[in-house]
Amino acid sequence: DNIDGKKHHSEASIPNRVVFSLYCILSSEHLEFLKLLLLLITNMSNIAEKNNKDMPPRAAVASLRSDIASFKVMDVLQRANELESKGRKILHCEVGQPETGAPLRVAAAAAEALTTGPPRQVMGYTEAFGLPDLRNKIAQHYVKTYKDIDAPKVSNIVVTTGSSGGFLLAFLAAFDVGDVVAVASSGYPCYRNILSALGCELVTIQINKKFKLTASQLMDEIIQRREEGKKKPIKGLILSSPSNPTGAMLDEEELCDICETCDANGIQFISDEIYHGISYGTTKEATALMYSNKSIVINSFSKYYSMSGWRLGWLVVPDHLVAPINRLQQNMFINAPTISQTAALKCWEDETIEELEGHVAKYRTSRQIILNALASLKEIDPENIAPADGGFYVYVDLGETNVGHLLGSVAFCEALLEEEGVAFTPGTDFEDPASNLGNRRFRISYAGGHLLG
Repeated sequence: DNIDGKKHHSEASIPNRVVFSLYCILSSEHLEFLKLLLLLITNMSNIAEKNNKDMPPRAAVASLRSDIASFKVMDVLQRANELESKGRKILHCEVGQPETGAPLRVAAAAAEALTTGPPRQVMGYTEAFGLPDLRNKIAQHYVKTYKDIDAPKVSNIVVTTGSSGGFLLAFLAAFDVGDVVAVASSGYPCYRNILSALGCELVTIQINKKFKLTASQLMDEIIQRREEGKKKPIKGLILSSPSNPTGAMLDEEELCDICETCDANGIQFISDEIYHGISYGTTKEATALMYSNKSIVINSFSKYYSMSGWRLGWLVVPDHLVAPINRLQQNMFINAPTISQTAALKCWEDETIEELEGHVAKYRTSRQIILNALASLKEIDPENIAPADGGFYVYVDLGETNVGHLLGSVAFCEALLEEEGVAFTPGTDFEDPASNLGNRRFRISYAGGHLLG
């Protein structure tokens, strides 16, 4: 292990190890040659190391999973806000955000929690699933609101960072990469986008002429996939009622059929019920908890409770998902915002409910104004207007004859905003990207109240 009187260990540099191997093969008369070779290799190694240091770093590259569609209503909102900042008056009919803000008692509770004492409340971490008092109130809400239902177990209620946090927790707990999840052909775009980012495969099920996805359409897809044999079975279904964007609602029988079909076929049903509380008497509200103990229910404080920016929602989950969702919540969110949870304890007080029902009365008036105006347009087929049973949207199909090359709902909504200062959302945000319906349809939000006179 000695070359020219210098010790060379096995951990030595690559050039030294190369020369040492040659030395073992060659005779001593080649020693000078080896010294020159060692010098040459060492110099080459130093030059290469210097060049590597001088090279600029590789450009950062975004992950493939992040290459999803934008939430286009937020793009419309951004442009509307830009126009407003330049002095334009904009009528915001794009986002599903109540103009009213949080109920007075809720806002007062937040202020009190932050400012009064002693001691002033710290607003530290809560349990991962949220404040026990809030979860108890959510459980009692179901008993008071729906018929023939037992209170869900408090241990199965998860307070989340908005419904968006609930979607992420539910999808991660229920589905693996490559699982097939069904969505309605007209639906909330973030279902598609989040599921795609998580590596799930999407199957689109066409809604019927009443703008609904029922057990009949679901069963047709199940049977077709079985008969073809090569397609993977459906692992999950997510569906909202009242629907965003259509406002269509499943009645009690239709929801019961969906739950039973999913349970019988091993499909994890996720019932998005964030627009519950905002309906107009055409269809009675029902929760999946009335018909299945295997479904996941998602709700939110953003819509009926008018707390969109407070980022607060909840899940009711089946027993087998309690522990997985607890672990996911601990690691991803720790807990939903404590100040929002504290304030939300006031959501079910009589004074607060009275205020919130006043909001629904405004929505009802706004809805009727829009439906009456649309009914006066002979160019639009009444059957192309979704029923608007609940929520605060009217969804309109312009019809095939009213759409031409470069003259669809995207261009229509853009021109309406730029020229008239009215912000609508084009149907491309809600429709199956494989269809052409997105450029025929648009959504009007009346969450911002109404103007009379």
